[in-house]
Amino acid sequence: MRILGINALFHDPAAALVIDGRTVAAAEEERFSRRKHGKRPLPFSAWELPEKAAAWCLERAGLRPKDLDAVAYSFDPELSRPADRMGLHDPWDHLRVTYAREAPGFLRTALPGLDPGIVRFVPHHMAHAASGAFAAEGADTSSVLVLDGRGERASHLAARRVHDRLEPLYAQELPHSLGLVYEELTEHLGFLRSSDEFKVMALASHGRPRMLPELRRYVFPTGDGGFHAAGVPWAELCPRRRPDEAWTQDHADIAASAQAVLEEVLLDLVRWLHGQTHDRLLTLAGGVALNCVANSRIAREGPFDRVWVQPAAGDAGTALGGALLLAASGGDDPSPMPGADLGRDWSDAELGAWLKTAAVPFDRPADIARTVAQCLAGNQIVAWFQGRSEYGPRALGHRSLLAHPGHAGNLERLNDVKGREQFRPVAPMVLAERAADIFTGVLPSPYMLFVHDVAPEWRDRIPAVVHVDGTARIQTVDRQAEPLVARMLSEFERLTGLPVVVNTSLNTAGRPMVDDPRDALECFGSSPVDLLAIGPYAVRRGAFFSHDADDAARRPAR
Repeated sequence: MRILGINALFHDPAAALVIDGRTVAAAEEERFSRRKHGKRPLPFSAWELPEKAAAWCLERAGLRPKDLDAVAYSFDPELSRPADRMGLHDPWDHLRVTYAREAPGFLRTALPGLDPGIVRFVPHHMAHAASGAFAAEGADTSSVLVLDGRGERASHLAARRVHDRLEPLYAQELPHSLGLVYEELTEHLGFLRSSDEFKVMALASHGRPRMLPELRRYVFPTGDGGFHAAGVPWAELCPRRRPDEAWTQDHADIAASAQAVLEEVLLDLVRWLHGQTHDRLLTLAGGVALNCVANSRIAREGPFDRVWVQPAAGDAGTALGGALLLAASGGDDPSPMPGADLGRDWSDAELGAWLKTAAVPFDRPADIARTVAQCLAGNQIVAWFQGRSEYGPRALGHRSLLAHPGHAGNLERLNDVKGREQFRPVAPMVLAERAADIFTGVLPSPYMLFVHDVAPEWRDRIPAVVHVDGTARIQTVDRQAEPLVARMLSEFERLTGLPVVVNTSLNTAGRPMVDDPRDALECFGSSPVDLLAIGPYAVRRGAFFSHDADDAARRPAR
């Protein structure tokens, strides 16, 4: 079967294509539109579809809309209830339901030739669950836990995969939502709601959970697989922070307290689920599963032998999950995800043509991996643009900014380059076979979704990637899966003695991750990056700007 998955209703619109159970392509609309998260999660924007992402997925496979057997839309309007009946204050929420019902017609307009009769509504949390249970390796019989802000009328789903079936076990109905509670705090702390929750997680490391007893009055497990999470009086616990205001210890402490209560509830849910299934593998999905600190505690203290997290755990992942669920129910055998590199790529010839069209100076070194390692060893910052772009919010060695981890100042330097808050950490990438020498935690960790303790003897050697609490959110690199990245890391270790390189996303604050060559050139030209490694080519900052100056000098005066 040829199935296109669509996520559109709330945020992070995305498309994914599954053919005969195999994931062929997946991409987020933000990478095409250059609007962070694709759109704001407002009822008025619920009609917007991932038109460009969907068209590209079909183009990648050489298909036309009329060639599809089904389209999975990851929201079922028949399951929804009026907002006031769910305890939510959202007087325009009915627009979401209206737009969802009209989605088949909207899709026919967006994808000419599509038969609207093949559109299937997939319950939002079932799509999330399938994105974990059907995408993980070795998950034929496994448990799955989904937590996010909200779906049709719930905020959580505990389920079990048994072969081609996904069996719901418990769903927590709204208004109780761990995701919405965390979103409320994000807004209270002066960050952008439904976007900057990761900043709260980072800020929590600077605080103490001294408000935890008070938060437990409003956020707690109910012992039956569900939880209470609503009505937190944030203003009584901590002053509201304005976006342009410096954070205080109170702000860090409330973040630490919220993080702690979230972890407590998650552990209870995980233990309840294991008690129902006794499975060895737990898969996680939903926006809350992007909380790598909580994931690590689940893996460390929970009852499951193995924990796997969908790399596109947010709503973007429901495009893939919806398609995989329809594939399984239609008789196809879903294959595990081949990796997170499911987006666009360009041949060497195409990249060279882009650079020539842009009229920028570039060269083709004998080995771009060695050239990059040499630049990094000289404490230069490198923009790394290689292969297919990543699906999900993490840069995993395809659209990355790289730097030397041995210079503590590189944390501040990179945050300045990206225009980010200085309390934000950057992450290390490390060869999988070297990771256990330096980091303690879930290994391998290819998707950067767990935190790891850094061995004390290494903290002073790689200070740029060590967070204030002595941890790092690592990416392990498998030589077979990522040979180019592995070669760069090996060469960097040969030059410096360090098997670790700083890896953060190739973008600046408020902008989506770089996706196409034009994005890469714009980012390189507007930020103090020393080298752009784009495919086999190198664009060097000095030559780039001296070339511009030479061109300006040659232009006739007006």
